[in-house]
Amino acid sequence: MINIDVMGEPCIRPMVAADLSILAAIEKHATPTPWSLKNFSDSLQGHDCCRVLVLAEQVIGNIVYSQVLDEVSLLNITISPAFQGRGYGRLLLQNMLAQVAANDASQCFLEVRASNIAAIHLYQACQFAEIGRRKNYYQLQGQREDALVMKREL
Repeated sequence: MINIDVMGEPCIRPMVAADLSILAAIEKHATPTPWSLKNFSDSLQGHDCCRVLVLAEQVIGNIVYSQVLDEVSLLNITISPAFQGRGYGRLLLQNMLAQVAANDASQCFLEVRASNIAAIHLYQACQFAEIGRRKNYYQLQGQREDALVMKREL
């Protein structure tokens, strides 16, 4: 459930260039494997679908995904640490799933760090299932970590 307080209703809108530095800053605080400003810029200029979550006129998160024919790849989803645990990640993910289903997608794939339990629980709650593991996929402070590959039929 999303906790809405005096800040009002969250809004999902297309990402714009003015959002990039904010998103890169959120990434640095939210994840040990952050996307760079260049990663966001490349996605925005490319063929990826890039959306931001805005609350009280403040960007608090993003989702980036790619759809090729009927297959979708979730590339990035991040919520600012100050707003995590309130259902905003689920809101972004469910919005994306509805959008791609309306665009005739039949399946969605993602990768997640094996230690990212909160994200794994979110994906499982949204009917994603683990279909594989990429050994030593992520580099974290000189160590390697596996990525779980997850899939959802739409």
